[in-house]
Amino acid sequence: MTPLTPPRPRRPTDVMRPRTPLDPAAVRLSVLIPVYNERETIDLIVDQVRAAPMAKEIICVDDCSSDGTDEVLETLLANGAIDQLYRQPTNMGKGAATRKALSMSSGDIVIVQDADLEYDPADWPVLLEPILDGRADACFGSRFLGGPHRVLYYWHSVGNALLTIYSNMLTNLNLTDMETCYKAMRGDLARSLVPKLTANRFGFEPEITARLARADARIFEVPISYSGRTYAEGKKIGWRDGLAAFWHITRFNLFS
Repeated sequence: MTPLTPPRPRRPTDVMRPRTPLDPAAVRLSVLIPVYNERETIDLIVDQVRAAPMAKEIICVDDCSSDGTDEVLETLLANGAIDQLYRQPTNMGKGAATRKALSMSSGDIVIVQDADLEYDPADWPVLLEPILDGRADACFGSRFLGGPHRVLYYWHSVGNALLTIYSNMLTNLNLTDMETCYKAMRGDLARSLVPKLTANRFGFEPEITARLARADARIFEVPISYSGRTYAEGKKIGWRDGLAAFWHITRFNLFS
């Protein structure tokens, strides 16, 4: 009688997800720019985005601006500085504008870029590297991991920390900056989430985080620089949005 061969011990490599690298020379980036009343900065951020040395499409969604931003965007489109432009019929919020831009995208990687100069496209290489290397499906740029940043509001940082902790408790992630704008994602994964996204205002950040967690996405986090604005300089998010974020985190993690 032939003796039974003992089972091979299970090794970590048996359950580890394989890398899914992308060819940097062939990758096309979709840059999603939600815009609302940013007449003074939109052309500047588009210039910075265009200067990034990689193939890209620039998609702007104007959230029914009333300060002349729409005229600047039309000029940028006519000059070929941006590739796609959509104007929301009514003001619906950053989340709705980002969702629309995402639905218009076709790139291998998508990244959200605010139009207010707070986030610098010079940070893209470190943000995209884990995705290009095949280790990550999404990468968050953290303002709290030691990158250079403008010193501003203490209570904003406290609020961000509390929101991130609460989100982490429900998603079982260990992020340091859930509310960051800089979220890069594999394009196919991001577009697959569009039918599930519903947040219209600043609830987009906790919602996309919850959706990525539920999709079992491999998420990395890297330090980025941050040049925050004061309210006098045009910052729009306020304490009411912070309170609403707690409800969004609860809703998208427990009731969605």
